[in-house]
Amino acid sequence: MVYSTQESQQKAVLVHVEFYDFNKINSPLNAVNEFKELSLSSGASIVANVTGKLDRPNSSLFLRKGKAEEVRDLVKELCAELVIINHELSPSQERNLETFFGARVLDRTGLILDIFATRASSHVGKLQVELAQSEYLLPRLAGQWSHLERLGGGIGTRGPGETQIETDRRLVRDKIKRVKAGMKKIENTRT
Repeated sequence: MVYSTQESQQKAVLVHVEFYDFNKINSPLNAVNEFKELSLSSGASIVANVTGKLDRPNSSLFLRKGKAEEVRDLVKELCAELVIINHELSPSQERNLETFFGARVLDRTGLILDIFATRASSHVGKLQVELAQSEYLLPRLAGQWSHLERLGGGIGTRGPGETQIETDRRLVRDKIKRVKAGMKKIENTRT
């Protein structure tokens, strides 16, 4: 599963958070402009910019509750489909924010991978991007199938079986092995 915002221009809300211990050598204005240009490069249609300051990220939502509510209200008001955050999020933070906002959430790493995916033209480049996206996706699979987690209690529903999350993880791991094998084959051919 490869994510790309390029399929159609998605309405996006950008969230840039500056930390109080921000390195003063890098201007916050430059960081915001760079983030905006990255988002535009991915094909997103920016409908709102939200900035804020934090001393440290919240463990569950990355943002403080008030800032998260502000972003959620903007998402609903502007019918945005995507929220792009200018920091790396943990898989649980990303999941929690998607649930809270009711929109897809993309962190900086996901955004950069998306840009690479749209720009890769050589076979090797496409394989490298596919590998990076698969490795990025693997820890983020947890919780995506929570609606299927209940075990059945009726006739024919007991016993060992593979849950959907286990199936997806196996498929992604198989894909990673397949891509690495393809890259190894290309490397051997080149040498």
